[in-house]
Amino acid sequence: MDQTVAPTRERIVAAAGRLFYAEGIRAVSMDAVAAKAKVTKRTLYYHFRSKDDLIEAYLSTRDQPNLALFQRWYAETPGDTADKVRGIFRNLATSARHPKWKGCGFLRTSVELVNMPGHPAIVAGRKHKRGVEDWLTSVLQETRPADMARQLARQIVLLLDGAFAVVLLHRDESYMESAGEAAVILIRG
Repeated sequence: MDQTVAPTRERIVAAAGRLFYAEGIRAVSMDAVAAKAKVTKRTLYYHFRSKDDLIEAYLSTRDQPNLALFQRWYAETPGDTADKVRGIFRNLATSARHPKWKGCGFLRTSVELVNMPGHPAIVAGRKHKRGVEDWLTSVLQETRPADMARQLARQIVLLLDGAFAVVLLHRDESYMESAGEAAVILIRG
């Protein structure tokens, strides 16, 4: 790829990401993205055919960094598998204390696009959530059969996503910690 193209595209995605996360995808116009990225609308549309393509690019760039963060928190937490999974929830609770925290961008986008199940951003969200579930399954398979590990990983994903929603609703990060405790009970069950 042309070296001048990549930085401009990355700058646009980064600007869009900041705006989408802060304000929601429907509230952000392409004009606002262009202004934040310091590009013309023509340049913006050169890199992205539509706002839908830009939304999908924003979520796709968040996939691996978010998963890597979960993996790092898991690795850095001492203890057994249950303690390490609880560590993910505790770190999320710490993140939720930040005044600019808005929860999971994948979930918030899916709510905004609920009537568009085939939207590229919904597809990116499903891919991300499946990646988290697959990673948790691989971790849990170290101590249990594959089918049990998959079921347990799904339950933990449900706790994660439920906690994201309830923490946003109540603005009380202790719900994330409670979900972590529930995950420990499931894992040690």
